[in-house]
Amino acid sequence: MEEGWVMDKRNGRNRDAEGVELIRIRPHDTDMDYERQRVERKRAERARMERRRRKKKQRFQKRVAMVSMLVCTVLLGLGGIHFVKAGEASGIFGTGEVEEIEGESQSQEILGPVPMVPNEVLERETAEHEKPFIVIDPGHGGTDTGCSRNGVMESEINMQIANRLAGKLQGMGFETLLLREDDMTDVSLEERVERAEAEKADIFVSIHQNAYEEDVDDIQGIETWYYGESEGSRRLAELVHQGAVEKTGAVDRGVQNEQELYVLKNTSMPACLIETAFLSSRSDRSSIVTGDYQEQLAEGIAQGINTYFNPRTMYLTFDDGPSADNTTAVLDILKERNIKATFFVVGENVRKHPDVARRIVEEGHTIGIHCNNHDYKQLYKSVDSYLEDFQKAYDAVYEVTGVEAKLFRFPGGSVNAYNKTVGAEIIKKMTENGYIYFDWNASLEDAVKQSAPEALIQNAVSSTLGRKKVVMLAHDVVYNTTQCLEQLLDSFPEYEMKPLTVDVEPIQF
Repeated sequence: MEEGWVMDKRNGRNRDAEGVELIRIRPHDTDMDYERQRVERKRAERARMERRRRKKKQRFQKRVAMVSMLVCTVLLGLGGIHFVKAGEASGIFGTGEVEEIEGESQSQEILGPVPMVPNEVLERETAEHEKPFIVIDPGHGGTDTGCSRNGVMESEINMQIANRLAGKLQGMGFETLLLREDDMTDVSLEERVERAEAEKADIFVSIHQNAYEEDVDDIQGIETWYYGESEGSRRLAELVHQGAVEKTGAVDRGVQNEQELYVLKNTSMPACLIETAFLSSRSDRSSIVTGDYQEQLAEGIAQGINTYFNPRTMYLTFDDGPSADNTTAVLDILKERNIKATFFVVGENVRKHPDVARRIVEEGHTIGIHCNNHDYKQLYKSVDSYLEDFQKAYDAVYEVTGVEAKLFRFPGGSVNAYNKTVGAEIIKKMTENGYIYFDWNASLEDAVKQSAPEALIQNAVSSTLGRKKVVMLAHDVVYNTTQCLEQLLDSFPEYEMKPLTVDVEPIQF
C-alpha cells in the first residue's frame, strides 16, 4: 500500500488521507478510473432516485388516503363495504404482464414469454412454513430502474429472472415470495428486509445486474455477495454462484464478502446478492436479454438453492494421530466451523498425547482404531499379529478416553500389498467380534511426502467425483494438511460434514 493510503474498515476498501475512496482492482479489471467513476456515479444516481421515489410515494399515499375516504363514505352510504379476493382482483385490474426488453439488434421473440409466478404467500395466514421458504428480491423497480444500456433496464431483467427462478423453485417443492411483482412498484430497501423478516424466510436471494461506467466488453461475468462471517450466508452465496456459473458458462468473478449492502447486512436469515451480468458488456447484454440464457441462469441458481437445503454428505476422516501440534490445529479449525469428524488413531500416539485424544472425544468427534504401531510388515505378518496390535490400540483408547471404539481402519486400507494372504481372515475375525472397518472413496493424498497445500486441495476436489456420499481420507499428523484445511472445507459447500457412526453404511474396497 502506498504512503498516504488508509484502509477503510467499514468495507475493506482503500481510502486516501482525505477520505477519497480508492477502489480495489480485481485481476481482470484493468482500469481503476472506470471502477471509481462507476461506483461514485452509481451511488449518486441511487441517492437521486431514492429522493424521487420518496416524494412520489408521499404524493401517492396522500391520493390513496383521499380516495379511500371518499370510497368508504360512498359505500357506507350504499349499505356496506364488499371485499374482493386477490385472485378476483387480477381480473378486474388487468394481468400486469411484463414488457419486453429491447435487445441490441435482435428480434424481440428471442426473449420468449416470462412466466408470471403467483405469490403463494398471499393465501397464507401465518408465517409458519411446511416447506423451505425462499424470499426472492428482484432488485430495484418502480422509479428506481437500476443501471441500463441500449434500452436494457436492470429492474426489468431482474424481474424476469426472478419470475423464472420462482417457477423453478416451486417446481422443486419450495415456497417462494417475490418482493415485487411488477416493474411499476416502488419497494424500499427497508421494506424488503421487513417483509422477509415478517415472513420468517429461510433464505433471502437478491437478483441484480452490474455495469461499468463505460461500455467495456471484456469486463463481464457473474459475481455474488454475502455479508459478515455467517457460515450460512457464505455457503448459500457459494452454491448460488457455483450453480449460475456452471449452467451459463459465464465468466466467474468470484464470491465476495460485502459489508455495505443493506439487504444483506440487515436480514437475519442466510442471504446473498447475485449480479448476473454486466449490462455495459455487449456480450453479457446480448445474452441476458434472451429467454434461453435466463432459463439457464434461473436453473443454475435454483440448483444451488436446492443443494443448500439438500446437501450431499461428506465424512472427513483423519489417520495416524494424535499429534501435539497438528492435531490440535485441526481440532481448532473444526471447532470454529462447528464440524465433527472422525479420527482413526494410533495407540502409541494416544499414550504420548492423552490430552489431545481426550479433546477429540470431548468435542464430539468419533474416535476409531487405526493400529498401535505403524509397522506394516509386523502388523500383517499373521492374523494373530494384527489382532494383538489392534487390542493394544483399543486398550490405549479405552484407558485414556473411556471410549469402547467400534470403528477401525486398516493401515494402507483393507486391500494392500502387505495383507494379501491374511486380509480376508482378519476381516472375518474382526467382523465376528463386532467391529466395522471403513476405507475411503476420496483422498487428499497427503501421505505423499512434500505435497503442497494447493495440490492436496486439488486432489480432494478431483477425487470426490460429485458423489452423494464421500468418505474423505486425510492425515492429522501432516503439517500441510493443517495449512490447507480451511480452504479445503470452503471447497465443498455442496457437502454437509458429519462424523462416522456405527449406523453409517461403510465404504469398503
